[in-house]
Amino acid sequence: MAFRLRISGNAAHSIQMSQPTLALLAHTPEREEMTKLTMGQEAAAAVELGVKRGAPTLVAPAAETKGGLYYLSNLDQNIAVIVQTVTKFKCGGFVLGLAINHCMFDGVGAMQFVNSWGETARGVPLSVPPALDRAVLRARDPPQVAFPHHEFAQIDDGDGGGSPAQDGAEQPLLHRSFRFTPESIVRVKALAAGDGDGGRAPTTFEALAGFVWSARTAALGMGRARRSKLLFAVDGRPRFTAPPLPAGYFGNAIVLTSAACAAGELSPARAVRLVRGAAEAVTDAYMRSAVDYFEATRARPSLASTLLITAWSRLPFRAADFGWGPPAAYGPAALPEREVALFLSCAAREGGGVRVLLGLPAAAMAEFERLVDEVIF
Repeated sequence: MAFRLRISGNAAHSIQMSQPTLALLAHTPEREEMTKLTMGQEAAAAVELGVKRGAPTLVAPAAETKGGLYYLSNLDQNIAVIVQTVTKFKCGGFVLGLAINHCMFDGVGAMQFVNSWGETARGVPLSVPPALDRAVLRARDPPQVAFPHHEFAQIDDGDGGGSPAQDGAEQPLLHRSFRFTPESIVRVKALAAGDGDGGRAPTTFEALAGFVWSARTAALGMGRARRSKLLFAVDGRPRFTAPPLPAGYFGNAIVLTSAACAAGELSPARAVRLVRGAAEAVTDAYMRSAVDYFEATRARPSLASTLLITAWSRLPFRAADFGWGPPAAYGPAALPEREVALFLSCAAREGGGVRVLLGLPAAAMAEFERLVDEVIF
């Protein structure tokens, strides 16, 4: 995650001084208790980098670099909750780069943290005091798995035609960003009515997720009988009801849900219906069953023949303010997996809309671009 801002003064000093402690994740014996957060009394370290025109040399205490990005190399030890880098530019702006451990909180929690951090740096009270009791989402004892959890199901890469090579699993990726304007989103939503099912109008997320899933599946040239799976996260905060989560809950409250379909039957309209059904299936009972399922199995979702959509389009990035106003730009430093597509909201000065970021092999990307252009233009 990265933010670009314009400033005066020492950004690294201002940001570092707002952090009183260093936190580490300490692993506990398997299944005995939840991961512990250990707080120390020393100040958290902030790395300050400088970039001059014509000489973009970066210096940082990291052992490995790739593509100009710095990575931690001691992940087998106690794991830092957050690592931050401040890169200053001669123009007076800076980039705040954050690496945040997902064991601690989800995207909503991450932005709650960043925005609270900015409020602390400005010396104002927290607008959303964090509720820190992670045990409220502890698995039940014994676990009570009441639903099938297809999000963890394995799809055979060779099932139904096509091959991993055809799907690009062994090919380098091209990464592209596609902006869907408000007008093009209306056109994408119209595709969902193509089969005349008479249902309610789709939300922006349902329409875009269905379109991207359908277009990506077609672009990869999967065999018609081969199953294609979609995964996406649902925020459980408004859906936990028995009991509800406390206001300002700070942790992981997302649940993955899934849909699957034979590639040859995955029209945009059907994809939207499947996305809607997958989202509506996420109830309080389903989410608590998912927590118990993970406790009982320690399973990881399979990404074979899968698109994983992560939606940042509703996260309040522009509320982040360390004293110099909202960020000029924001977004991910990279996509974590080749199966991931990310939705990011466009700023008002761009005219609004949603930006979709994803990676595909060259031939598949050309076909995906063609399918997108049919809607955008």
